[in-house]
Amino acid sequence: MEHDVLARALSAINNAGARGKTKLVVKPVSKLLKAVLSKLKKEKYIEDFKFIDDKKGGIFEIKLSGTINKIGAIKPKFSVTLETYEKYEKRYLPAKDFGRIIVSTPKGVLTHIEAKDKNLGGILLAYVY
Repeated sequence: MEHDVLARALSAINNAGARGKTKLVVKPVSKLLKAVLSKLKKEKYIEDFKFIDDKKGGIFEIKLSGTINKIGAIKPKFSVTLETYEKYEKRYLPAKDFGRIIVSTPKGVLTHIEAKDKNLGGILLAYVY
């Protein structure tokens, strides 16, 4: 049984990007991983991804864009409020307005910028730059 599907997938993306690969296959999958990949695609960190049902839980085929310097899961999953976003931006991102922190909020998975605009706190999931 896999304990942290998201962390394993983000680590695989980081490793594939460091080796200059353009495609990778990730399994197992989860709804949370799908939401995070959708956010990465919207922010143009990955080109595309698709779900393939292999009758064993499924796999994601991810096409990388080559724009990721570093990506990773945030552990432990800290709770964040509007007042504490800046503290975590300084901890996980190399510079202000460079990169994104992905947050699980009551309104779904958002980037830290979207969450601040909507006045939402949440749980920190991952960072990318």
